[in-house]
Parts: sequence; C-alpha cells; structure tokens
Amino acid sequence: MALEALKNITFLRDYFNLISIIDILIVAFVLYRLMLLIKGTRAVQLIKGLVVLVVATTVSSWLHLDTLHWLLRQTMLGLVVALPIVFQPELRRALEKIGGGKFFSRPLTQMADIDRTRLVDNVVKAAGILAANRVGALMIVERNTGLEELVDTGTRVDGLVSPELLVNTFVPKTPLHDGAVIIRGDRIAAAACVLPLSESPYIDKKLGTRHRAGLGITEESDALAVIVSEETGTISLASEGILNQEMGEPELRDRLIKALQPEKPQHTLSNLWQRR
Repeated sequence: MALEALKNITFLRDYFNLISIIDILIVAFVLYRLMLLIKGTRAVQLIKGLVVLVVATTVSSWLHLDTLHWLLRQTMLGLVVALPIVFQPELRRALEKIGGGKFFSRPLTQMADIDRTRLVDNVVKAAGILAANRVGALMIVERNTGLEELVDTGTRVDGLVSPELLVNTFVPKTPLHDGAVIIRGDRIAAAACVLPLSESPYIDKKLGTRHRAGLGITEESDALAVIVSEETGTISLASEGILNQEMGEPELRDRLIKALQPEKPQHTLSNLWQRR
C-alpha cells in the first residue's frame, strides 16, 4: 500500500507541476469568459441543439440504428461548414471585444440588480407623454437574451433611463428619433437601432413598420417592446411575439412589472431539506 501511494504521489508530481496548474487555470478562465460572452444570446439555444444532436448520434450508434445514425452523421458534417455562418454575430462580437480590450471586462448588468419598479415607472411615464403628444416611439427592454448585435446598429448612449431622456430621444427631426431605443438594465444602451421586422402573415395590415419591428424582436428574443403609435397615439406592448394594443398606463405598468419579475427558485429536495 505504501509503495502504491508513493507511485501515485510521484505520478501527480510529474504531471501536475506549477506550470500545469497555471495552464489549467488560464484555459478555465478563458472558457468562463467565452461562456459569459454567449450567455443570454441565441447562441445558447444553438449550442443546446448541437448537444442534443451529438447525444442522438451516439445513442443511434449504440442501438445500431444504422440509417438514422448515417443521417445524423451527415448532418454533423454539414454543421462543420454551417457553424461559422450561424455563429457569425457571436464570433464577430467576441473578436471585437478581444481587440478592444473588453474581453476581461465585467459582464452585463442583470435585471435582478436594478430597481425594476423605478425603471418601469420611467418607461411608462415616457410612453404616456409620447402618446399624449402623438410622437411615435419604440422602446426595447432587454431581458435574458442579449441584443448586442442590434445595439451595434444604432448609436450608443449609455445614459441612465429617465422619462426626459426617452421623450427627447423620440422628438421628430432629431438625429436619434428614427429607430428603436434599447434599454439594458437601468441604462439606455443605444438609440436609433434597426430591428428585424416580423414576417408573420397574421399581423393586421393596418400596423406599420414600428409595430412590425416591435413584434419581430420579441419573436427572436425574450425582450419586451413598448410601442407608441404616431398615427393614433395608442400604446402597445409586444412580448413573445404577441401584441397587446391600446393599453393604458396602469395596465402597461402592471404587465411590465410582472414580465420583469425574476423567476422564483424551484422547490427542489435540497431546498426543502435546507428549510427544515
């Protein structure tokens, strides 16, 4: 036993020296930063799909499902070419952060870290003022899915959210009035942003580009879109590809607060045991 223990100690000494430990720590840190870059973006869902595909390929091989296994393998080969195209926005953003020295910066502010009630009150107040004056507006509230690629299409602001700043941004014939404002945490990340338009055939033909853009971003992410109509002065809220029109300020406030509430932790066995 003593001889075997000595051999194990010698093995660990030979393969886990100080350089190896530093090497492992550097790789772990880089992987951690890469995970933060894609956290909350559409890349997460794509990676989950890849994991499912790899697992399905392995299981089909074990069960000798030859036809299915061949089909999955061909799909995997096609993905080798398609992945750089699919992940193009994430790869570009990662390279830009590395080149700009932002790779080691802090992660984005999370909604749970801000005063959500104050944020909602500011957005609702601004929407009410804009609606009363029939000034068109499109305000996007970022949640878990990152919208950095859309922020890049506009002008970065990085200003604290306030009714005055939001209203002034959408004043007609000003440089930033055309496009969407993206709100991240308690700050306006950018203004005059270009959003993808919804291609749903069920949208009312009377709705214009502003409403289609608000619906489009909620179809592709979990963001919330507050839309003020220039023609009618009504307020709408788009969420998960559904548009709620002609809302009053109290209803808008209630829906925003409910949508921005952090998810409650599930009652797992470990949590129940800790409570006991």
